[in-house]
Amino acid sequence: MSLAQAGRLAEALAELDRALALQPDFADGQRNRADLLLSLKREAEAYAAYETYLRLRPADAQGWSNRGIAATELRLPEEAVICFDKALALDPRDADAWNNRANALFELKRFADAARDYEKALKLAPDLPYADGFLLQSRLRCCDWGTVTPHRKRIAGGVSRDAPVIDPFGNLAVSDSPSAQLQCARIWIADGHQAASPLWRDERYGHERIRIAYVSGDFRPHPVAFLIAGVFEHHDRARFETIGVSLGAAGESELRTRIAGGLERFIDARAMTDFDVATMLRKLEVDIAVDLMGFTEGCRTGIFAHRLAPVQVNYLGYPGTLGAGYFDYLLADRVVIPQAERASYSEQIVYLPDSYQANDSKRAIAARKFTRKEAGLPEEGIVFSCFNATHKILPEMFEIWMRIVRAVPGSVLWLLEDNALVAANLRREAKARGVAPERLVFAPRVAAPEHLARQGLADLFLDTLPYNAHVTASDALWAGLPVLTCTGQTFASRVGASLLTAAGLPELITHSLADYEALALKLAGDAPALAAIKAKLAATSGTCALFDTARITRHLETAYTTMCERQRGGERPMSFAVAPS
Repeated sequence: MSLAQAGRLAEALAELDRALALQPDFADGQRNRADLLLSLKREAEAYAAYETYLRLRPADAQGWSNRGIAATELRLPEEAVICFDKALALDPRDADAWNNRANALFELKRFADAARDYEKALKLAPDLPYADGFLLQSRLRCCDWGTVTPHRKRIAGGVSRDAPVIDPFGNLAVSDSPSAQLQCARIWIADGHQAASPLWRDERYGHERIRIAYVSGDFRPHPVAFLIAGVFEHHDRARFETIGVSLGAAGESELRTRIAGGLERFIDARAMTDFDVATMLRKLEVDIAVDLMGFTEGCRTGIFAHRLAPVQVNYLGYPGTLGAGYFDYLLADRVVIPQAERASYSEQIVYLPDSYQANDSKRAIAARKFTRKEAGLPEEGIVFSCFNATHKILPEMFEIWMRIVRAVPGSVLWLLEDNALVAANLRREAKARGVAPERLVFAPRVAAPEHLARQGLADLFLDTLPYNAHVTASDALWAGLPVLTCTGQTFASRVGASLLTAAGLPELITHSLADYEALALKLAGDAPALAAIKAKLAATSGTCALFDTARITRHLETAYTTMCERQRGGERPMSFAVAPS
């Protein structure tokens, strides 16, 4: 294995293959081959190679654990759990195996089980990178708040010490500090996502049309896809050549078909390594590469670490900075990133004139007319709603909601039924705050058009802080449901204000939780005022800047053109504002 020790992995693999052809039952050789394939990011081959090895040596705990890692990388969490079970039966003191099993359970949305495994891992290895952050996230996704306050303080302290305690996406829900979020992103980048040798080295392409690659694992029924689909269809093909690079599963859906049709070229790259994707896009001479994922689930930041294009952009999927020197620009607006917070973002900021968020004016709302009775809602009384993901609901926000519900007779709070534990835990928390558990109503998940249609049953959407509703807020506004928001300091905590500004409803933006609570109570007690807001939203939703896809696309194209002109003119990336068209 001297070749492997020298970093010559491919040559080492070839040498092993020759040896194993002569002696296929050589267990150490089969284990080394599987390990090499895993190091080379050839996970499917590694997964099969570990199976071959483990038939020869089934009592190797590390072999089972490594096979579980390969399964995890292949997005096969059920198989990963089976592998980690076998590893832990052989070696129950393996902290990494407990942590990796927890990660697989987290992906399977078995959050209570994941939390138990993270706890076991941390007892064995208290400094295990990121495990404490995922433990916190697991508990939040169950709305298990028993230790949330001290846990948040512990995580914040770890970030301040540059410790790898939480991933940046998880930190969005618990931090309202832009500088801490930048620090968290930089820790993550330094820990395995650093810049690689650049593939683009100042070459000049000179294309007649600007060549843009949109890179995402979410070209499927997913919030980002719902937002961006219309932009692809509105791009001016006389000036822009658009490429979609799909990193996720290729499942059939109308939305994926529509996205593929809206782009000039659509490439399924899910089986390619980061380096191979970057190399492919470099060969295609992409002028601008747009990362639509950031640090969200399944992200592939490593592609951009290879500097595949002259201009690399962070947009839409992740509401914050990526903390990486290889991203040149972040598309935002003056609401989500005030000038005073500019230093907390590693990218240069492009200020779009309305909201940063793209939206699709073709979003279908089901024709079906839902009734309150079938939704489990009272026929009379105010229905407050919040369909945000449950990890965005923090105890201090829920406390305010319960005070509002207590103060408004006959009112209920309508939430998303994410899992059975959430409903049980929130009803228990409501009872502890003097609210009858039945005044919390939980909506099952349904297809997007039906979800939009049923939102008309509610009276007022109550936003969360420090992680606002994003696509969920746009959904509500598109469906005609007013959204009450409170602004914080971070990008993620100011999206509600951005959307309401572009929708022409600034009167629903508050700047303190006291004002937020007071306005909710005022609107609940003033039926004509709430009706007037609903009428205003209904009258303008088809024409306001938030849902004008053609206008949004023009602004994006102006931004791309300016970026390209600066780069081609030899100028460094610099923040700028796009004038309204």
